[in-house]
Amino acid sequence: MISSERTGWFKSSYSGGSQAECLEVAPGHPDVPVRDSKTAAGPALVFSRSGWAVFVTAVKGGQIGA
Repeated sequence: MISSERTGWFKSSYSGGSQAECLEVAPGHPDVPVRDSKTAAGPALVFSRSGWAVFVTAVKGGQIGA
C-alpha cells in the first residue's frame, strides 16, 4: 500500500493550470503509484514499470483520452 501522506507526489509541468485532468506520480518506488490530483486523499493506482511505459505510450499516441 502507498501512503499518501509520506509519498513525494509530483505533477507534470505539462499539466498546465487547468487542474481538470491531472495525474500525480510518486517516484522512488519499485512500481509506479499514480493518483488523481483532485482527490489526493483518495486511492492510488499502482502500475508495474512496464505497464506504466505502455500506458504513457498509449496516451502519447492518442489511444487513450480525448
